[in-house]
Amino acid sequence: MERNPKLIIYKQKLLHNMQTLVAAAHAQGVQIALVSKVVCAHPAVIECINKSGCDMLADSRTENLLRADTGLPKLLLRIGMPEAAEDIVRASDISLESEIDTIKALEQAASKHDRRHRVILMIDLGDLREGIFFKDWNQILEAAKTIKDCPHLELYGTGTNLTCYGSVLPDQENLGMLVSITERLRKELSLPIPVISGGNSTSLQLLLDGTLPKGINHLRLGESVMCGMIPGNYTPIEGCYQDAFQLDATIVECKMKPSYPIGTLSRNAFGETVEYVDKGMMRRAIAAIGRQDVRTDGLTPVDSRIDILGASSDHLILDVTNAPEYRVGDTASFGLDYGALLSASTSEYVCKEVAD
Repeated sequence: MERNPKLIIYKQKLLHNMQTLVAAAHAQGVQIALVSKVVCAHPAVIECINKSGCDMLADSRTENLLRADTGLPKLLLRIGMPEAAEDIVRASDISLESEIDTIKALEQAASKHDRRHRVILMIDLGDLREGIFFKDWNQILEAAKTIKDCPHLELYGTGTNLTCYGSVLPDQENLGMLVSITERLRKELSLPIPVISGGNSTSLQLLLDGTLPKGINHLRLGESVMCGMIPGNYTPIEGCYQDAFQLDATIVECKMKPSYPIGTLSRNAFGETVEYVDKGMMRRAIAAIGRQDVRTDGLTPVDSRIDILGASSDHLILDVTNAPEYRVGDTASFGLDYGALLSASTSEYVCKEVAD
C-alpha cells in the first residue's frame, strides 16, 4: 500500500511536456536526448520517454540505463571511469568522454564484447566542468585521433556542458565555438562527426527563441521536461506543466506555539546558524518528512497559505496560521524544484505513485 511521504508522477502532464519540447526541437532539425536520471529511470517516466518521439534516452548511471526498458539508443551522460568501461559498453550505445585513458579502455571493452561504441567528445567552453578546454586544440585533436584509430569506436560527435557547475549560460558565442571546433575536426580527420550536442536544458531558451547557432543539432533535456522550467532564469516554459510531480507528506503535529525559540541559541543539527523572526504565537504544523528524505529548500507548498519555516532530518516545520483547518493526519502537498525532485526520487523513504 502506498503511504506518505510519496512522490506522485502525473504521467499525462509529463508526456505532454516531453512531446511539446521534442516537437519544437524537431521543427528546427535538432535531436533530443531525454534525461531520466533525476527520477532514477522510473519505469513510468521511461514509458513516457518511449512515447515522446525523442531520439535517445540519456542517463548518468549505467545501472539506470541497464534496467530501462526502451528501444531507443542509450546515452551515458557522466564521463566514464576506465575501470567501468565494460559496464559502459554493456549499458550504453553512446557515451560522453574527455579522457584518452578512458577512450582506450572503452576500445578494449568494445573489442572484447564485439560491439561498436559511439563517443561524443566533450569540450569545456568555460563552465569548467567536464571536457577538454576549448583553447587546447592539440589535446582536442589528439583525443579525436585516438577515437578515430580505435576500430570499435566511432567519433559520433562533440558536446559541451554549461551552467551545471560554473553557471555559464549558453550563447551564440560559446556554442558557436563548439561548432567551429567540430568543423575543424571534420576537416582535419575527414570524418562526418554527425552530432554537435549543444548542452542541456539551459540551451533550450536559444532553441525556443530561434537563436540556437546553426550546426548545433542535439540537446540533452532533463529539468526542462520534468519541471517545465528553463534552468538558469527559472522561467516557466509556455505550454508546459510545472506540476508534473507532487510530493505529499502527512501532518503529525499541529499546535499553537511561539515563533521564536526560547533559551540560548547555537547552531542547529546541520551546523547552521539560523535567524528567526518573532511573529508572536502561530499555529505550527509538523509534516513527517525531512532532509533525509528530500532537499527541503526546494519545496513549495501547493496551498499558498502555508509557509515552510525549516526542517530537521525527519520533520518539516510549517506555519499554518492562515490555514487553520489543517489537522493531524491531513496531507500537505508540495511542488518540487529539480534538486528536490532528484533527492525525493533517490530516497528509499519516499514512496512513488503514478497517476494518469
